[in-house]
Amino acid sequence: RMELADEIIINAPKDQVYAALNDPEVLKQCIPGCEELIKHSETELEAKVVLKVGPVKAKFSGDVVLDTAGAPDAFSLTGQGNGGAAGHAKGGADVTLTADGPETTILRYEAKAAIGGKLAQLGSRLIQSTSKKLAGKFFESFADVVNADSTS
Repeated sequence: RMELADEIIINAPKDQVYAALNDPEVLKQCIPGCEELIKHSETELEAKVVLKVGPVKAKFSGDVVLDTAGAPDAFSLTGQGNGGAAGHAKGGADVTLTADGPETTILRYEAKAAIGGKLAQLGSRLIQSTSKKLAGKFFESFADVVNADSTS
């Protein structure tokens, strides 16, 4: 089980950042390896993601549930996916958004992940570094997308 935490500054107003976090098109662009993201309801999404962890390439399909009770200041998502023979993964992130002036938002996240099955045998260091990379990639892409939207 691992935990990752970081913060990123986004050059856009808080409500815009929050709206983007709830936009399946934006999320699909930002989730590494995401092939499909279907929104079933305001709080339920279905994702198909292809991930490579070391030598193992796995196609996960899974469900993501959003918890927007603390919106727009806080937001959390949990997901679990099945990668068939490769194993299964469960994870989530708690995100807080803090306005830093009218045009800037500080996004802090804490992510957790747990992996089982064949993938888990690859060793926790590899899995941890991969998770860190994926989380970092997601939030960097997210910042890029939102920054681009707010300047256009």
